[in-house]
Order: sequence, then structure tokens, then C-alpha cells
Amino acid sequence: MAITAAMVKELREMTGSGMMDCKKALTATEGDMEKAIEWLREKGLATAQKKAGRIAAEGIVKVLVSDDAKKAVAVEVNAETDFVAKNDKFQGYVAQVAEQAMETTAADIDAFLAETWKFDTSKTVAEELAGQISVIGENMKIRRFIQVEEPNGFVASYTHMGGKIGVLVDVESDVVNDEVKEMAKNLAMQIAALKPLYVSDAEVPEDYKEHEKEILAAQIANDPKMAGKPEKVIAGAVMGRLSKELKEICLLDQVYVKAEDGKQTVAAYVKEVAKANSANINVKSFVRYETGEGIEKKQEDFAAEVAAQMAGN
Repeated sequence: MAITAAMVKELREMTGSGMMDCKKALTATEGDMEKAIEWLREKGLATAQKKAGRIAAEGIVKVLVSDDAKKAVAVEVNAETDFVAKNDKFQGYVAQVAEQAMETTAADIDAFLAETWKFDTSKTVAEELAGQISVIGENMKIRRFIQVEEPNGFVASYTHMGGKIGVLVDVESDVVNDEVKEMAKNLAMQIAALKPLYVSDAEVPEDYKEHEKEILAAQIANDPKMAGKPEKVIAGAVMGRLSKELKEICLLDQVYVKAEDGKQTVAAYVKEVAKANSANINVKSFVRYETGEGIEKKQEDFAAEVAAQMAGN
């Protein structure tokens, strides 16, 4: 059977696969459109496996908040290059992953990948991912997701640099108006910029504090200016430095970035907004996802990669 340009175009529109791949699929299946789609799916899965060894450290973080702001989700989906991360097709796919994550009951990524893909119930989330890898042409990975729910307040969100950083803030409040919402958005921006690890000092694990004390004590012991000082003075210096460090990693103790006097803490800012609106406000938790954090990016030798690909062909 003769394979026409119209047939190739139709298959390409149905699958999103490349023109030459569509032609090969139709040739291999003697023009049977359904079999050609299956052929491409099978080839897509094989291609996805081949690409799975490549490090996917770029991508985007997508945050999604329900209409009533009582529930939200953050997801990180990785790709190999920033170019693909900015691609409309990739971003559209990540938006669908976020919608899936908003409704999921999965406790971890493995369970999430095994779920039925809500946009095509003939596939699992993993199978849809494999298909996207085939179409987009890079290794991709759904790295993580988290749901946040707040029945007694709302969840605020902020996305920075087109999805490089995504933040969710869980705010418990008996008053939810524009001023309180603006406060929460400002906190989300603060979190994106200053990377706190905890909401308050009360959340910091004791073993973390003890470990930091040991490091600070060693630093002070090696400081010539502290040589010969009484143990009480050294202990005070350790606690002073620890206190300063905790103020940098605890959100409520940080200096509020928009403070006019450059001194107001985030806690004082929240209290100020609460008083002005006769509200009881409690910042319960936050999530900060940054694309690729903790992933070691492999340094590729481009010439060697091309040579390897040519040798493989």
C-alpha cells in the first residue's frame, strides 16, 4: 500500500511523533493507522528506556491551588535541557501532571506512576510519561509531588522564574481577606528568595542543633581571638552564633525583606497584619521546591557524545 503524505500528517497529528517516525510506522504496518499507533507506542517505550540513563536536572515546578484555596499541590517534573523546559508541549504536560497530583491518593512516586492517567484511562501515569519522552525527545522524570490542605484557612502559592521555584504556604486564619492573602503571598516570595528550612525555632530538630554546636565549637576553638577564654565565654559564643544561624533558617525569625526599617521580623509582620484585621493567624507550614536541587548534573563531552551516537548507528 502506498503511504501518502496525508496519512503521515494524520498520524503525526494523532500521536505527536516525528514525521519520519510516522512514515516508518505506516510502512511497517502497511498503512494500518491503529497498528501504526501501537507501533509508535512500542517504539516510544523502547526509546524512553534508552534515554532513561540521561540525567534530567532541568524542568519546572508547577503549583496548583483549588478554587477555594483549601487545597494545593506542588510537582516537579524534570527534563534534560532548559530549552525543553520552556517548551509549550512540556509545560502543558506538567500542568496535567499537577492536575493528576491534585486528586491522587498515592503515598509516593512509585504508587503515583502506577495510577491510571486521568486524561487517557487506557494508560498509567508511567506509560504516559514514556510516551511524552518519545515525543519530546529527552529523558523526563516526575521527581516529586506534595499536597497541602488547610480547612481552617487557605493555601497561598508563588512561582518564581517561570517555574524554577515553586512555593506553597499553609496559613490557618479565621479571617481570609485581601490583606491576609497579600501577607501570605509576601511570605511565599520571602521563602522563594531566602530559603528558610523551618517555620520557627520550635521545628528545628535537637540533633540538628547539637550538630551545629559541635561545628561552631570547633570553629571557635580554631579562632586565635578566642584562645584562653573561659569555657563560659566560649559556650556563650557558641550559643550566640547558633542563635544567629537559626534566625537565618527559620522563616518567622528572618528579617522581613520588605520591612521599611530593615529590622522587622517576619513574625512581627504577621502579627501586625493579624492585629490590623482582627484575625488569628498561624503560619503552619510551607513547601519550597527548586528545580533540580540535589541532582548532580553530569558534565557531558559533546564531541564524545556525538561520536558515540555515530558509532552506535
